[in-house]
Amino acid sequence: MRTTLITLFLVLPWLTMAQDSIPSLSLDQAITYALEHNYSAINASRDIVDAQKQKWETIATGLNQISGAVSYQNQLKQPVSQIPAEFFGGEPGTYQEVVFGQAQSMSASATLTQQIFDGSYIVGVQATKTFLEYSRNNKEKTELEVRKAVVEAYGNVLLAQESVQISEKNKATLEKNLYETKRIYENGLGDEESVDQLQITLSSVDNQLKNARRLEKITHQMLNLVLGIPIETPTVLTENLDDLTQRQIDFGLLDSEFNIENNVDYKMAANLNQQRALELKLAKSYALPTLNAFVNYGGNSFSDNFNFLNSGQKWFASSILGVDLNIPIFSSLKRSAGTQRAKIALEKAKTQFTEAQAQIRLQLESAKSDYILAIEQYGTSKANLELAERIENKNQIKYAEGLATSFDLRQAQTQLYTSQQEYLQSMVDVINKKTELETILNK
Repeated sequence: MRTTLITLFLVLPWLTMAQDSIPSLSLDQAITYALEHNYSAINASRDIVDAQKQKWETIATGLNQISGAVSYQNQLKQPVSQIPAEFFGGEPGTYQEVVFGQAQSMSASATLTQQIFDGSYIVGVQATKTFLEYSRNNKEKTELEVRKAVVEAYGNVLLAQESVQISEKNKATLEKNLYETKRIYENGLGDEESVDQLQITLSSVDNQLKNARRLEKITHQMLNLVLGIPIETPTVLTENLDDLTQRQIDFGLLDSEFNIENNVDYKMAANLNQQRALELKLAKSYALPTLNAFVNYGGNSFSDNFNFLNSGQKWFASSILGVDLNIPIFSSLKRSAGTQRAKIALEKAKTQFTEAQAQIRLQLESAKSDYILAIEQYGTSKANLELAERIENKNQIKYAEGLATSFDLRQAQTQLYTSQQEYLQSMVDVINKKTELETILNK
């Protein structure tokens, strides 16, 4: 007894921790979690940081640049020069072999450069701002896509769970019918065909149940993937498919004011326009001169041995101040062709921008229509399910009283199973179509 109590004290905390580690998520909690942990969302945030670094990288190219250089040379075989010997008191017409300088030398220098004017640099700085804005818009688009993916994955899990429950209920009912029919047949009061008909229906429903259970596992894994957690992690969904569907029916959303400038696809199309305009400015800037200044300071030292680091070693200083002016004069119309191409690209971007606005407005109207249709189909399928349940129930009674054949019962059951799946799918469609509409409205 004492050993059992000790074991329970050791195991219960572990079980509690294991239960606490299983995440329980509502739809809103799943969306919030995914926006922070989804793999695409994480990389979209990194893209913004990368764009910020790229912006500073571009700006820094126009600021002070300092570089240093150190050079060491050791002439293993020094070159020999010939000088007329008469310079040294020798005979005219003869030459004296002379070696100039010392075998080893070292030089060190530092250079400061400063860009004074470069048209492409100005355009480049403007382009980094546009690219940063594009990265932010891309992150916004990624978050909308992640939200949409979470809603779809969450709804698919609920659909799979409901399918399992309904299939289990259908299977239990069929097993009861089959058992009773077999008993009747064994007592000589029924026919074998009735047993066979029910057996066929039961086999079909059993296969549907097995498939629904497999889909339940797969949809859980897909949801985990969208959430950004290991796919084998057990998750518990706190939402009910019917209640969630009821909350997603919002006719006021259809009358929401639509500002196309808030649409992320509009923003990205505008980004493309800005990019093409900057490319045109860049092409024009190549015809402008560039001006740079520099200051150099360095020293040289010579010796027969490597003693350049000694404190007594003599160094000879030198310094240069200068400017570089580069003026483009003639490029065989290369720059002109580049400018014309940039103009064409800008005109194409403007056309695409106009087309994008029309497509966004068309997508909005289509999304509204799909949302209304999903709500209507939800109401219809719910009513059809109630009718199918009544028809199946009546056929169950008639079959038990011998007033309906097994074929009639099977038809009613098949109709019921179809209505059940249509009803479940209609609820998921309402949820998904609302999300698509909200994505366009940027809600």
